[in-house]
Amino acid sequence: MTEIPRKAVQRTAKLASLPLGVAGRVVGGWGKRLTGRAADEVNAEVTAKTAEQVFAVLGQLKGGAMKFGQALSVFEAAVPDELAAPYREALTKLQTAAPPMPTRTTHRVLAEQLGASWTKRFQEFDDVPAASASIGQVHRAVWHDGRDVAVKVQYPGADEALRADLKQLLRFSRLLQAIMPGADVRPLLEELRDRYLEELDYRDEATNQRTFAKAFENDPHVLVPRVIASAPKVMVTEWTSGVGLSHIIREGSAEDRDLAGQLLAEFHFSAPSRSGLLHADPHPGNFMLGDDGRLRVIDFGAVARLPDGLPKTLGLMTRLALDGRSSDLVELLRTENFIREGMELHGEDVLGYLAPFVEPLRAESFHFTRRWLQSQAERVGDLRSPDSQTGRSLNLPPQYLLIHRVTMGATGILCQLDAHVTAHEIVARWQPGFAD
Repeated sequence: MTEIPRKAVQRTAKLASLPLGVAGRVVGGWGKRLTGRAADEVNAEVTAKTAEQVFAVLGQLKGGAMKFGQALSVFEAAVPDELAAPYREALTKLQTAAPPMPTRTTHRVLAEQLGASWTKRFQEFDDVPAASASIGQVHRAVWHDGRDVAVKVQYPGADEALRADLKQLLRFSRLLQAIMPGADVRPLLEELRDRYLEELDYRDEATNQRTFAKAFENDPHVLVPRVIASAPKVMVTEWTSGVGLSHIIREGSAEDRDLAGQLLAEFHFSAPSRSGLLHADPHPGNFMLGDDGRLRVIDFGAVARLPDGLPKTLGLMTRLALDGRSSDLVELLRTENFIREGMELHGEDVLGYLAPFVEPLRAESFHFTRRWLQSQAERVGDLRSPDSQTGRSLNLPPQYLLIHRVTMGATGILCQLDAHVTAHEIVARWQPGFAD
């Protein structure tokens, strides 16, 4: 494969194979049950093969399809263990790996973006990518002045592929809903579409990364690599290394899990106040833990611009829910359009719905676990439960959608890490309105 499949009909056919493949395996599973095989055994086999297909299709397509797979990967912590296990490994692969493009294609893009004499800018350039992801791959190199650098090269056709994938994935929102219980997939997809289209010009990402690097310069807890050069489809930054959060999730010690979780939570809440931006692509492939105990953060293509920091309204809501002030909470929610027009809600019902979400703030340190997140997903996803009914009466205004998705994504990573985090201290320090 020399580049991303561009034609919409070609990509649509591949994406369409996902629901068709699932349907075929389900039918095949019924046949195997009729021959006497145990239902649990057949279900496990069907789920495993579906997971393999999800990785194969989304990984080969790259573009928006793979980006959505990466977004899904942080939500697997909310899926019951008996269903999540096969998907966990398949989706985790999407965080850091995808089939690379041929060397000649990489060189062609570098020549188009950096000039025909691009090789003179480097003392060394490794043609084997160090990482391959959704719309680009990263190569290790040595800049002409001797600095170790990371060179991010965008796949040819990424722009067309991204638009085609996101348009098609909107049509599959009902299928994808099954992978994310308790979440409304379509608004998430629409928001992803808007944010991911912004990532196609690496000059914008370079500007974002420079802002973060300046805000966290010499920070004792977070390191953001500095940008050295950029073009629309190529970006050169300082090389940084560490143990990826995916590895820590699988094999890390309790100490490393807690440290990574603490640093990630603090970065998430502090970045808007410090830089005016929110890192909006929270999946483990974008974070590493260095030997010096600092969190390495990469990939700044998707951001939310928050010049005044996180909205004060969110802090006020959180504080009212934590204090049990149900009447004031309902009044604030209605004023800020968090309650659907014409809906009547009792304060205690709203408080009951939101109380578990502020549970991490009730203790000095909270243990984020998969089981805790699963219980929240089950609670709001069960159509028979009062909490689910309350949730359907609430509304998430568009200006809060990206912040909500990023917070939920970061929470998913904390639960994957099984981390103990001083959430109350972090929120009290960095969330405007909470301490008022």
